[in-house]
Amino acid sequence: MDRAEDPPELQKSDVVPPTASAYLDPKYWDERFAQEDHYEWFKDYSHFRHLILQHIQPDSSVLELGCGNSQLCEELYRDGINELTCIDLSPIAVERMKNRLLSKGYKEIKVLEADMLDLPFEDQCFDVVIEKGTMDVLFVDSGDPWNPHPATVDKVMAMLKEVHRVLKPNGIFISITFGQPHFRRRFFNDPEFTWSIEWSTFGETFHYFFYILKKGQRSSESYEPVKASEKPSMSLFHEELEGEDFIFRTNIDEM
Repeated sequence: MDRAEDPPELQKSDVVPPTASAYLDPKYWDERFAQEDHYEWFKDYSHFRHLILQHIQPDSSVLELGCGNSQLCEELYRDGINELTCIDLSPIAVERMKNRLLSKGYKEIKVLEADMLDLPFEDQCFDVVIEKGTMDVLFVDSGDPWNPHPATVDKVMAMLKEVHRVLKPNGIFISITFGQPHFRRRFFNDPEFTWSIEWSTFGETFHYFFYILKKGQRSSESYEPVKASEKPSMSLFHEELEGEDFIFRTNIDEM
């Protein structure tokens, strides 16, 4: 369900913070989840279902990072994925998600309060890890996207190290984001990681990125850093300006 299709009571503007940096404040998310039943960042499941089901088997153990109040885990469950674990840093989001899933009879889905920068799981315990818009939050106050603040780099790398750690050999990390390869490649392709990197796009008027990182399948090819002279042009479309998604899309034309 897209934002435009939500009931009027879920389209309140008071859930949108005055500044993008507020998305880094846990208190903001607690307050938001206390009043908002459902919101989908970067389109709903129907827009990328054809992509995600290529990489998840019915017996896959799946971890979703930053579930919030998304319906992603429910959609995966209805598609036959039963071993699902969802985490979020907000205790309110976790409690409400638990209640929602139980009310629908989805008792097998686990929902835990946890920090994606310090996952409470053993090494190599998931076949698939998914994040949808969660990593983008780490970039909202990152400064120049071509040279982000050291604190941002540290957080993103901490997240990716944890994802890499909990993935089984040949496991898959799926990242659904606004982040273009120009910006994500420097992180995904760090020498510490053994995964290969592929991506697809989806969306009508503009593209969201669907990254597939396969652990233990990194090729010998090494990407060269993107130079400033290679900066692509990008502009915002009307559809973006109607929702919150545009906050996480870097407008390089203004750099």
